[in-house]
Amino acid sequence: MYRLMLRAAPLSCFALACATAQAASHDGVFEGATVSLLSRNYFLQTDYRTQPSPSGQSYRQEWAQGFISTLESGFTPGTLGVGFDAHAFLGLKLDSGRGHAGTGLLPRNAEGEAADDYSDAGGALKLDLSQTTLKVGEMTVETPVFDTGDKRLQPEYATGALIDSRELGGVRFQAGRFTAFKNQDASSSRGDFDGYGATTRHSAVSFAGADFTPSESLGGSLFAGQLDDTWRQYYLNLHYRHAGLLLDGNLYRTRDEGQARAGAIDTTAWSLAARYRVGAQGFLLGYQKIDGDTPFDFVGGDSIYLANSIKYADFNGPGEHSWQARYDLDLGVFGVPGLSFMTRYVRGSGINGSHAPANGAYAGLQGRGGRHWERDSEFRYVFQSGPAKDLSLYVSQVSHRANAAQGGDDIDRLYLIVEYPLKGVF
Repeated sequence: MYRLMLRAAPLSCFALACATAQAASHDGVFEGATVSLLSRNYFLQTDYRTQPSPSGQSYRQEWAQGFISTLESGFTPGTLGVGFDAHAFLGLKLDSGRGHAGTGLLPRNAEGEAADDYSDAGGALKLDLSQTTLKVGEMTVETPVFDTGDKRLQPEYATGALIDSRELGGVRFQAGRFTAFKNQDASSSRGDFDGYGATTRHSAVSFAGADFTPSESLGGSLFAGQLDDTWRQYYLNLHYRHAGLLLDGNLYRTRDEGQARAGAIDTTAWSLAARYRVGAQGFLLGYQKIDGDTPFDFVGGDSIYLANSIKYADFNGPGEHSWQARYDLDLGVFGVPGLSFMTRYVRGSGINGSHAPANGAYAGLQGRGGRHWERDSEFRYVFQSGPAKDLSLYVSQVSHRANAAQGGDDIDRLYLIVEYPLKGVF
């Protein structure tokens, strides 16, 4: 019954909107349509210190140029508007070698060499009725139980159906089911989203939930999701804002379901964070805890809304508890508008993967007594005016260290990203 409800949610909710709809303003498919082109130049270097990565490499480095174009149409006139969204991507290798490939910027051939270029295109049909939109096709998705990532040259995409409704004031409802997935370094939707032990291979993802904002200060989210024959997952968020203070709490509950392809799962993951901004500065303290014999797992690059899931590590090992301290500085206050700085440190310990089910996907991933830490620092500058307006420069350095029981790599990683967005209206 639960599975049927999630599968039927997008279409049933759209049918409900049809029954209660009021006339919406639809000016035409091309009237008000937007076209954008994002140029993304990406350099990524990972030094695995003295230990090789699981592939046997001790060093990876690639430099690539990407172009991401998107078209969002308007809707045909009438109560029920019809439109479409489309996207296209082209990625070009600027520098890489067989011994250094594998950063996730470029696909690799059977010999391990990075492709000189890759490209793809996709799109979705959309129907709009009152304050409800139904999309069918290939798209990006953003919910706490399934979120396609955008962390490399190309965004991830999922193919399926998504409903997005704002019929109730202060409530945004979303429901979807997705059956095909395109990875960040792939040209087709035959790729799979892989987690720590789970995968979307031979599975589909379904979800339903809502974000609610009953007042300017208080808000939250409640979602349920399912990876077929693998797990059912529930998510709760509550947050409170007042002046420069933000209090944020996140909770996930995951249980295996159906054929339990990843093995037995019974995990609770939660985090609390407090952030305070005063003038140009921001301070954050966060705590995160994982209860269970297996890691908190997810598929899709950003499908984890816990406080201590950061650049490299997610601090989601079985039994793990972690602390975060973060500092932000807006240098615009000091006469450099558009320039910002961030640094943070997270330490996790108490990992115990020795009780993971022996016949499951997480057996042997982590041992007893695992601990690790990560330190991130980054500068971002966005041009505020002139011919280069909105061009952004991003520099980030990541260091991660772990003992053998944690299972992660010791790395030093450098990101250099230059993005220049162009946007137009018909």
